[in-house]
Amino acid sequence: MTEYGRGQGSEPWHPDDPLYGDGGWGGQQTQQGQQSPYGGQPQHYPQQPQAQQQYGDWGTGEQHGYGGQQYPQYDQQQQPQYDQQQYAPHQQQPQYDQNGWPTGSYPQDPYATGPTDPYAQQAGGTYGGGQADHYGTPDAYPPPEPPGRRRAEPEPETDWDPGPDQGEHAFFAGGGDDDTPGDSGDGPDGERDDRSGRGERRGRSGKEKKRRNGLACLVVVGVFGGGLAGVGYFGYQFYQDRFGSAPDFAGAGNGEQVTVVIPKGAGGYAIGQELKKMGVVKSVDAFVAAQAANPEGKTIQDGVYTLEKEMSAASAVELMLSPKSRDNLVIAEGKRNAAVYELIDKRLKVDEGTTAKVAETKWKTLGLPDWAVNHEDVKDPLEGFLYPSSYAVAKGQKPEDVLKQMVARATEKYEELDFEGKAESLGLEGPWELVTVASLVQAEGKTHDDFRKMSEVIYNRLKPTNTETNRKLQFDSTFNYLLGQSEIDISESEINSNPDPYNTYTNEGLPPGPIGNPGEEALQAALNPTSDGWMYFVATDGMHKTEFAKTIAEHEKLVEKFNASRDN
Repeated sequence: MTEYGRGQGSEPWHPDDPLYGDGGWGGQQTQQGQQSPYGGQPQHYPQQPQAQQQYGDWGTGEQHGYGGQQYPQYDQQQQPQYDQQQYAPHQQQPQYDQNGWPTGSYPQDPYATGPTDPYAQQAGGTYGGGQADHYGTPDAYPPPEPPGRRRAEPEPETDWDPGPDQGEHAFFAGGGDDDTPGDSGDGPDGERDDRSGRGERRGRSGKEKKRRNGLACLVVVGVFGGGLAGVGYFGYQFYQDRFGSAPDFAGAGNGEQVTVVIPKGAGGYAIGQELKKMGVVKSVDAFVAAQAANPEGKTIQDGVYTLEKEMSAASAVELMLSPKSRDNLVIAEGKRNAAVYELIDKRLKVDEGTTAKVAETKWKTLGLPDWAVNHEDVKDPLEGFLYPSSYAVAKGQKPEDVLKQMVARATEKYEELDFEGKAESLGLEGPWELVTVASLVQAEGKTHDDFRKMSEVIYNRLKPTNTETNRKLQFDSTFNYLLGQSEIDISESEINSNPDPYNTYTNEGLPPGPIGNPGEEALQAALNPTSDGWMYFVATDGMHKTEFAKTIAEHEKLVEKFNASRDN
């Protein structure tokens, strides 16, 4: 029998192989002190580092090595010393014959409790009829072969699904009905060859792959199609916003009328917003464009308009420029407050007298200027401050809000005309009296051409030097205001028997306050009277024609003319 392990080239494996036996790794001596069978050349286990620390004889702690290279010996602090009984108390030490062959069973793996052994926690088993299994599973690691016969270890199995660089297309992978074993690497059972150690993962049927690929196609097409649709939609919206015409209705409306209130000072966009909110136009931009295209579009004023729903923007602009659409509350020049309160009640559809009650109880909170309060004997503090104009008043508003609008408009006008600064130059005590003069001009004048003459009559009669009427105005309008009437024929006995401060036949000077709401022309006339010496006037036709006189004689002739017209 040829002795193995004496430097004679490739030898068959035997149990004393230094890669496996008890003598240690890489030529470490056996327990009986024999030389490594590989001629002193160190052999390293492929998975162990070359500088692996080596253990000597278990139980002696001796150091061994090759070529004088010494391996560190663990002292008691670093590595405990094991004798044979400590290392394997239940295993007998193997016996060797003269040729170095073991005569008994293999002992336990010397690394079973080693400090660096990665398998220290695995239970030992048996291998090869009583020999110790070093790793607890007989088939896990067969006894290593000599270097010349060792085979490359197969790659471990994994559940990883190969990508495009492992034989499958990344997206539309093969394995369909058209695949063949020769083309795809499949085995005879339809599974891919296990050359890469992944045959089990690759063993899916062609139908499964085809189903998977088809679903992937649908998902991608859906996502791609949805993306295109989204891009197209937003692109269309961007184009419409930048270059397209604004959304608009067609025609002159659907026949359903609505009331739209346009606030004072509203511009094109604000008007368009109100119209869109009420359903009249489809978009604000369409209205603004139509307003700009109409030569009269910029003249649309605030107020209440009766329009129809779903009108084209151009139709809405055209109708708003027509008087037929205006539904404002219009306060005529010279109208008394009592009449204005009634109009507000009707427009707001509230009980009769509601607005008058608000004016009586809340007049101090409605915005009167400081110079318009605390005057004696005034019947209505708001008289003269409900400025004649057109107001946007509709059902649902509060009476006090409407009154505030009117007071604000009057106050703004009086400030614009500088009533405070000009009253004294006209011989008046303040702007309150100037408003009162303007209300008298408005009440007594029949036409705007009469206003400046009427203004001069008032100022002339208020003069202390007036010996014609002795500073008495003698106006029927003030007496009628007192009684809440508008009569022409008033008897002397009736006039002379009423001492009320508003009776200018019996009281000198101006009445306690305005007797109506003067308009623009009357205000201008009160500021700029004529200077012709007019002292008298008579409505010779009783209604529309007023004639003026400077002396009492001229006045008497005018009275005769009036009486003659009455007889006819």
